[in-house]
Amino acid sequence: MRLRVAVLVVLSLAALTPATPAETVVTTLAHALPDPLTMADGTPVTTAQQWLTQRKPELRALFAEHMYGQAPPAPTNLTATERASDPDYLGGLATVREIVLRFGPAGAPPINLLVATPNARRGPAPCFVGINFCGNHTICGSPAVAVPTAWVPARSPGASGNAATERGRMGEWQTFPIELIVRRGYGLACFYVGDIDPDRNDSTDGIQPYFPGATWGTIAAWAWGISRAVDYLVTDPEIDAGRLAVVGHSRNGKTALVAAAYDDRLALAIPCQAGCGGTAPNRGKVGESVKRINTVFPHWFAARFKEYNDAPEKLPFDQHELIALCAPRPVLLPNAAEDLWANPVGQFEMLQAADKVYRLLGVDGLAARVVPPLGKLVDSRLGYFIRAGKHAMDLRDWPAFLDYADRWLPAPGRETAARRSSLW
Repeated sequence: MRLRVAVLVVLSLAALTPATPAETVVTTLAHALPDPLTMADGTPVTTAQQWLTQRKPELRALFAEHMYGQAPPAPTNLTATERASDPDYLGGLATVREIVLRFGPAGAPPINLLVATPNARRGPAPCFVGINFCGNHTICGSPAVAVPTAWVPARSPGASGNAATERGRMGEWQTFPIELIVRRGYGLACFYVGDIDPDRNDSTDGIQPYFPGATWGTIAAWAWGISRAVDYLVTDPEIDAGRLAVVGHSRNGKTALVAAAYDDRLALAIPCQAGCGGTAPNRGKVGESVKRINTVFPHWFAARFKEYNDAPEKLPFDQHELIALCAPRPVLLPNAAEDLWANPVGQFEMLQAADKVYRLLGVDGLAARVVPPLGKLVDSRLGYFIRAGKHAMDLRDWPAFLDYADRWLPAPGRETAARRSSLW
């Protein structure tokens, strides 16, 4: 069965070449998509104001109710303490700090936010924001950056059982290559997912027990945590609060898109190879399915999402509308040709379906009519990139991320962030 799916995707990729007429494109959709510009009661959305004041809030509420769960409001008691600083990281190229963010009820676990900024710059730095899989120490070589004490996956670099160790330092440096990022003039703010909620089917650890009224799954909790990092970053004089780009890979890519959909302070989103539950269609007939993801990762989504395991076409939305919630902000979907499980063609279809919302808001959307050749960046406001290789985020991807950010985060924007808002 997996072979049949793989053949279908390969045929789809072959069909989506610049020389092929659009009418020969092979769709990955099993069912028609809902119209993002039609309200739940059937009312058409015809103006930007109607989208912003009616349809956008409605879609946010629908995604929370049926898929990701309802997160609590933003806490009002966030405090930030600098735990460590290394101003001479990479031979003086960057300053690395670890900021401890505390918030919520007493005893709630803190976020240990790694913040790296280029030393050679004029003014505050634009910044990539994200979460990492195994700990800040796996992406940063400075001994000032602590090894996490929370549960980590046993497969983590240098882990002993489910405990992180110093042996894992720099074990995943290519996922967030700090040197490359700061040499291009950007900062990086990143924290370990387990600071918010360890990635296991256990709702008794992490932040969730401290907000018992919330119905959120782990992905919504992680996205809520990213917004807590943003709460701090918009106050940090080293960071340009108007130029924050959220980025993540796979499950963390799903999280990045959810964070951007609910937090308008994130100026740009790069959900890398986010697949089912993120940037691929729920109604797709290729790659991972709603039933499969809910079975293997039951903690990622709200309980109600499992009601659609055998009938995803009954969902009142699809993932093109999660992308549309970011409009008019830029969104780039990076993919890999061998990552068939993430349905790269279906992700392109999601961009096509979200395009009409961007155009309603008076901006361009997706510039390409078909999937581009491998290695070619489509750098339109709705962007796409597919390279050779498998499921990973590494040095093959970051030049495209940085080029895309160069286009869409070109000017200082601290005053812009003040006008943006977060639902969380």
